[in-house]
Amino acid sequence: MDAGDSNNGDSFEDLSFWWVFYGMFYQLLKKRQRAIRYNSILTGDDRVTEFLHGHWECIFNRTRMTRDCFVWLSSIMEQTGRLTPSRAVSVEEQLMIFLFVVGHGASNRDAQETWKRSGSTISKYFGIVLEAIFNMSGEYIRPPDMNNVHHTIRYNNRFFPYFQGCVGAIDGTHVSACVGGARADKFRGRMGDTTWNVLAACDFDLKFTYMLSGWEGSAHDARVLEHAISEPQNGFPFPPPGKYYLVDSGYANRGCFLAPYRGTNYHLRDRRRLGGDRKKEQFNYRHASLRNAIERTFGIWKRRFPILRSMHQFPLDKQAMIPVACAVLHNFIRMDPASVAQDHVSGDEDDDDASSEDDSVDADPDGVDVGESSSHLNIPQDMDMGAFRDYVTNCIHEGSSG
Repeated sequence: MDAGDSNNGDSFEDLSFWWVFYGMFYQLLKKRQRAIRYNSILTGDDRVTEFLHGHWECIFNRTRMTRDCFVWLSSIMEQTGRLTPSRAVSVEEQLMIFLFVVGHGASNRDAQETWKRSGSTISKYFGIVLEAIFNMSGEYIRPPDMNNVHHTIRYNNRFFPYFQGCVGAIDGTHVSACVGGARADKFRGRMGDTTWNVLAACDFDLKFTYMLSGWEGSAHDARVLEHAISEPQNGFPFPPPGKYYLVDSGYANRGCFLAPYRGTNYHLRDRRRLGGDRKKEQFNYRHASLRNAIERTFGIWKRRFPILRSMHQFPLDKQAMIPVACAVLHNFIRMDPASVAQDHVSGDEDDDDASSEDDSVDADPDGVDVGESSSHLNIPQDMDMGAFRDYVTNCIHEGSSG
């Protein structure tokens, strides 16, 4: 009896040993398989060097900017201490990982396969670079020079002197949001998709001068603007007296916001066909032509960064930061003439027919050469925006009839 018990005990110990051995071998095999998956003859620095010194289209397609623009940005990030190299990942590779994700709408898995890094490494450096670029918004998303008339207005007889007090255009746009569960209803916009409602202002160089992100897609544009101007911490750039922004008919025509007439045609072809209040239609057409800058800016921004149209499952605070970070990059790229020129070649800055017509001095036959002696049409301090709009409307009509 004792001998049998001893044999059974030995067998149990032998079996336990083999189970432990098998478990250790399995774990070792898994680690080896994982190492093989992310093994490459190219190090991270080698991959960066390959892009930097390869064909110019390679780095442009990868980062959405030219080689010189990328080197300039990475140098700024490192020299200012916003990004620091780790033992295994350089600043250039960190930045390229982030630009690959936002510039291609790439998933974490896509980035793993491209950069031969683990999912945790991709996620870590995406978050680090996102925060660093987001914190640059105060430097690169700034109000324009509001004391001078922009050349788009100054040298176009359809806009000057009628809109010479305009400092930019404001509108809201919807950016994709990845939200599930009970919270999704708050983020559903008019089309039924989950989105963020992003408020932005731009100048006539097609650069962002203000952005407020974080509102759910169900919020109305006017409500988001009201929040932006009523809360000092939002940092809204109010123009000086006599200056104003152009807004669409979804906003109130008051304060420093000049809106078009509601219920009146916007486009020249409609005005000619339907008739109506000719003076108001003239104003609305020119107003829409100039305000088109914000629509063009949104279009370039979203084409350059597809993640804005297909957000991934990031935490909500990161999702709200991504539009602002992409706006910082957009403005930075607009500072590089070569990247802007390449946008035209690649189609990122293709204008539709309306945009092309809006930029033409001769598009509106009612336009007249006002010359240097024209009176200034800034808002008098004792005039509200409704009266000022009527005044500008009459000036445009008189100028086109004279």
